[in-house]
Amino acid sequence: MPLHQYVYFALSSRRITAQEITDVLGIAPDETKVVNPRRLPVDAANPFCQVWKVVCREPGLCVDEQIAHVLGRLRSRTDLIAELMRQYNSADDEEPGLDARLEVVRYFNDDERQDEAGQPQDRQHNLFGWALDREAIAFLAATGAFLDVDEYDMAPSPLSA
Repeated sequence: MPLHQYVYFALSSRRITAQEITDVLGIAPDETKVVNPRRLPVDAANPFCQVWKVVCREPGLCVDEQIAHVLGRLRSRTDLIAELMRQYNSADDEEPGLDARLEVVRYFNDDERQDEAGQPQDRQHNLFGWALDREAIAFLAATGAFLDVDEYDMAPSPLSA
């Protein structure tokens, strides 16, 4: 079964920009994104939400290896991330000012994708099983981040008669 997967750690906010996050953490993100799901009129200086991401899309790695890669880049900044979370998430606020998450995205039966070597994903070692180690759980707890796992079956739907 072909499998395409990647992992990222994201900080999302309506109150702090991706550039401000970069300045505080001293780490350049792999990706940034402006999110405006309701297509509201947006002032460029104050978009609906900005997302700062560190990403691992390396093919052939298990999810736990991808997580280790992402968190390996962030671990030395754990205290800074935790401080940002405290600063932008007071108990008095109605909604969080800063959201932290570790995201796992997996596409099963993804026949359209192949790894960089041109080999179908199913010819690689088994990528299906994964686990969070103690260090990953400790990082999530220390930073106040949550884990989100999205899995999609890309197999064609059977035709209805």
